[in-house]
Amino acid sequence: MTVESNSLTIDAGQTGIRARLHTGVGQSEPFEFGGIRTDSALVPQLGEIVATIASRTGQPIVSVSAGISGFSKAETDPRELLVSGTAHGVREVFLAHDSVTSYLGALGDELGVVVAAGTGVVTLAVGAHDVARVDGWGNLLGDAGSGYWLGRAALDAVMRAYDGRGPATALSAAVRLDFPDIEMAYLDLQADPMRVSRIAAYARQVTELAATDAVAGRICDGAAAELVLSAATGLRRVGEDTSASPVVCGIGGVLRAPEIAARFERRLREQWPAVDIRPAIANALDGAEYLARLSPASALRDRIASSVV
Repeated sequence: MTVESNSLTIDAGQTGIRARLHTGVGQSEPFEFGGIRTDSALVPQLGEIVATIASRTGQPIVSVSAGISGFSKAETDPRELLVSGTAHGVREVFLAHDSVTSYLGALGDELGVVVAAGTGVVTLAVGAHDVARVDGWGNLLGDAGSGYWLGRAALDAVMRAYDGRGPATALSAAVRLDFPDIEMAYLDLQADPMRVSRIAAYARQVTELAATDAVAGRICDGAAAELVLSAATGLRRVGEDTSASPVVCGIGGVLRAPEIAARFERRLREQWPAVDIRPAIANALDGAEYLARLSPASALRDRIASSVV
């Protein structure tokens, strides 16, 4: 690899941004930045990252590939980043939603479905000719089975138990550690700008108590059911559901919890006894690198916005 092929890959999420520079002598350690600001224009933020890394390394950057949370191909022009990066050597730009780079990092160019479940959740299915995104609509409209969904369900169960509308649950003690006066919980959370991540943090208590607390166990059952529904829906929409062993990969913190992963697998096997459940081969940052070399025949090509000099 020569300097003419120096490339920068970016995984831009709302909680943090990671970037890695590939040069003729190898690749850098990941650079870390604050998350994408959803109240600001996207391309200038990426331009700042390109400029910062070019300045820190003293290296020209010829190619930029980025997977971005909240990316919309219709609303984002890669030529804008190409122009702003010209001073740093940029000659080609590839941008995609982070569900695409998560997919590529997890399964490469294999057909199947990837469920990425963290604080939020998005599912992407890829068939021979079609791509289907399922959910990923944020905590107000979707993200079923996500960490936020689990935490929100936990708080709902605690308040129901407090009112007498629902059964007692060990989750109440966990929530009372944060809110000794349980009636103040809703006011505190509504006023907290970090309430989404704060609520999602209760997902850990749910999974830890699932084996001994019936309420927590039912919440985990519900989360797994939602994640399987999204996976099955994606496979159906791209025509991969007719396979006896469709390829499924689950990634993210929620599916690293054994209490969710076991339920997820069990429900998948109820539909496809021979389902091919695979571990991720890499991560979303590696998936961003894949954008520049994806086969023209891949159905994902239409999900990538690019601009090349």
